Amino acid sequence: MFDIGSSELLLIIVVAIVVIGPKDLPRALYKLGQVVGKARGMARHFRTGLDAMVREAELEELQKQWAKDNARIMAETQGTDFGGTMTPLTDQTAPDQSAPAAAANVPDAPASGEAAPAPALVDDDAADAQPALPLDPPPGDDARKGPAAS
Repeated sequence: MFDIGSSELLLIIVVAIVVIGPKDLPRALYKLGQVVGKARGMARHFRTGLDAMVREAELEELQKQWAKDNARIMAETQGTDFGGTMTPLTDQTAPDQSAPAAAANVPDAPASGEAAPAPALVDDDAADAQPALPLDPPPGDDARKGPAAS
């Protein structure tokens, strides 16, 4: 940073000894070291602030570029059909639900004036039965038992 040769440094030391004196020279060098340390700290703080501003500017530029690319990609894929229409997924382990509701065991409505029977809340057979898991064989299927079943 500073181009100070050995002859200039020797001249500065001699002038400092003559002007300040040998008695106060250590205290003056201590204060000079403190001032130089504070100056370095301020320069480091200033440089850190500049680096942060540059980073923020780069991030803003990248965000603008990302938003522009995102808008372009969205515009390109807006009208694209990816394989036709969407159909809802159905539970293939459940019984076929396409049967009409009339086929279910629902009693007819009573004639006016008659009291409707209370519906059964819990079926005794259904309370003891375990729910069927997707990988379990259907009830009464002996194929899982293997050759030992015969």
